[in-house]
Amino acid sequence: MLFDHLPENAIPLIHWNWVQISPYFRNLQERELNEQTVSVFARDWTRMDELLDETYSRLHVATTLDTSNDDAQKRFHTFLEEIFPKWSEADQNLKTKMLASGLQLDRFQIPLRRMQTHADIFREENLPLLTRERILGTEYDKIVGAQTVVWEGREIPVVQLQPVQLDNDRDRREKAWRLGSERMLADRDALGTLWKKFLALREDLAGNAGFEDYRSYRWKQLTRFDYSPDDCKSFHRAIEEAVVPAVQRILVRRAARLGLDALRPWDLRVDPLGRPALKPFMEMDELKSKASAMFHKVDPRLGSYFDLMVKERLLDLDSRKNKAPGGYCTTFAASKRPFIFMNAVGVHGDVQTLLHEAGHCFHSFESHKLPYHQQREVGMEFAEVASMAMELLASPHLGDNEGGFYSPKDAARARIEHLEDSIRFWPYMAVVDAFQHWIYENPSDAADLDACDAQWLALAERFLPGVDWSGLTNERKTIWLRQLHIHQVPFYYVEYGLAQLGAVQIWRNFREHQSDAVSAYIAALGLGGTVSLPDLYATAGARLAFDATTLAEAVDLMEKTVEELEKA
Repeated sequence: MLFDHLPENAIPLIHWNWVQISPYFRNLQERELNEQTVSVFARDWTRMDELLDETYSRLHVATTLDTSNDDAQKRFHTFLEEIFPKWSEADQNLKTKMLASGLQLDRFQIPLRRMQTHADIFREENLPLLTRERILGTEYDKIVGAQTVVWEGREIPVVQLQPVQLDNDRDRREKAWRLGSERMLADRDALGTLWKKFLALREDLAGNAGFEDYRSYRWKQLTRFDYSPDDCKSFHRAIEEAVVPAVQRILVRRAARLGLDALRPWDLRVDPLGRPALKPFMEMDELKSKASAMFHKVDPRLGSYFDLMVKERLLDLDSRKNKAPGGYCTTFAASKRPFIFMNAVGVHGDVQTLLHEAGHCFHSFESHKLPYHQQREVGMEFAEVASMAMELLASPHLGDNEGGFYSPKDAARARIEHLEDSIRFWPYMAVVDAFQHWIYENPSDAADLDACDAQWLALAERFLPGVDWSGLTNERKTIWLRQLHIHQVPFYYVEYGLAQLGAVQIWRNFREHQSDAVSAYIAALGLGGTVSLPDLYATAGARLAFDATTLAEAVDLMEKTVEELEKA
C-alpha cells in the first residue's frame, strides 16, 4: 500500500516537492468512498495532513528561532509558495468528496460543519494571497526581531529591557522605557508599510470569496459558530462596566504605595512596596525543573507530559538576538508532540508564560488521542482556556517547599501580581479587539496610519485610564504597531478575554474541589473539537459568557483572593 511507506515524522518531507507529495492525495481522491472504506480514508487523509502540518510547523519554528537565518526563511517561503497552495487545493477536494458522500464518522458532526464552512469560503484565487499573508507575517517578525538597543554597554534585544521595569530606581526604569520605545518608534514607517500590505490583501481575500467586508470572511474562516461581532461589542461594554473600575482601584492603590501623585508607564511593573524584583530562576534548566514539579502536583499525568517535552528538547525558552518576539506553543502533528517557544529573561512573567504555554501542550497531548485530524481542530476560545486555567491551577504551588520557585511570602506576592495583571488585561484586550473591529468596519480609514493612531488612542483613553501619558502621545498611540496579533492573526485576541473568564470559573471550582476540577479540565481537553464551544466550557465546569454580571463575579473572586494573599 502506498501509505505504508510514509515516514514516521515530517523531517524527510522538509526536502520533498509537490511531485513527491501529490500521488498520496491523488490516491485518496480516486478511492471509492462508502461505509466500509470511510474510516480508512479518514485515517490516511489524517496521516497526510499531519505530515504536511508538521512540515509547515518545523519550517516556521526555524524562522522564529533565528530571524536572520536566510536559509530558514527561504525554505519556509518555498513551502508556502510551492507546497501550501497545492496542498490547500488538494485538501479542499477531499473535503468536497467527504461532504458529498453524506457519510458520518463517530463524533464527526462538528468537524463536518467546519469542513462545510471552509468549503463555502474556499476560492482558488485566494491561495496565493493566503501564501502572501504568511510571508508578510515572517517579514513582521524579521523587523521586530532585529530591534536591539545598547544598554549599559551591551547590545541587547529590546525585550531584554523588561527586567529593568522591575527596578526600584525610577530614573533607571524611565530611561530603559524611553530607550525601548524610541527603538520601536524607529520602525514605525517600516511596520506601517507592511500594515498597508496586510490590509489590502485581506480586502482582496474577502472580495474574492464574495464577502462585503473582511470581518465577515474572517468570522467564517475562524468557524466562529457560537458568537457574533455584536457579542464581542457587548463584551467590551461589560468590561468597561465591571472591570475598568477594578483596574482603577488597583492603580490608585499602586500609586499610593509608591508615594506618587500619578503613575507613569514605567511605574506599572515595579513592586509597589519597594521590594527587590522576584527572581524565580537563574538558568533555563532551573525554570524547567521547577515547572515540572508544579505540574506533577496539579496532576501526575500533566507532569509526565512536560517531562517528556524536556527529555525530547521540545522547549526553546531563552531570549537572544534575532529571535522572534513573543511566545507560543505549536504542535508537530505527525510526531504528536507540542513545542514551546519563549523569550525568557529571568522575571516572574516568564514563569507565567511557561505555565500558559504548557496548558496548550497538555491540550495537544490529550486531543491527539482522537483518531482524525479534523476532530482535533478547536477554536482558540477554548484553546486559551486550557492555557489560562493552567496558570491559575498551578499557582498554589509557586511556593512549595520542594521544587517551588519562591518562599511562601514571595509566592503570595507573585500570585497577587498575576491576579492583578489578569484583571488589568481585560481592558487592554478590549482595546485590541475593538480596534480590529474598527479597522475592518473602516478599511479606507485604516489604510491611514495617522487615523489608526488616533483610533488606538481614543480606545486607550476609554478603557485604560489611570496612567499619566503626558508628553508620550507618540509612544502611546503607536502601541498597536507592535501588537503582533493585529498584523499576523487578525481578530485573534478576544479569545484571551473570553478564555480568561472561563479559566477563572474553573479556578473557582478548583478552590472548592481540586481533584474534580482538574478531572473536568482534562476531560474537556480530550474532547478536541468534537463538541460545540459552549459544551467545551460546560464540560470544563464553566460557561461561555459576555455579560457584566459574570465578569463582576470573576473580578470579585480575584480581588477577594488578593486581599487574602496580602493578609497572608
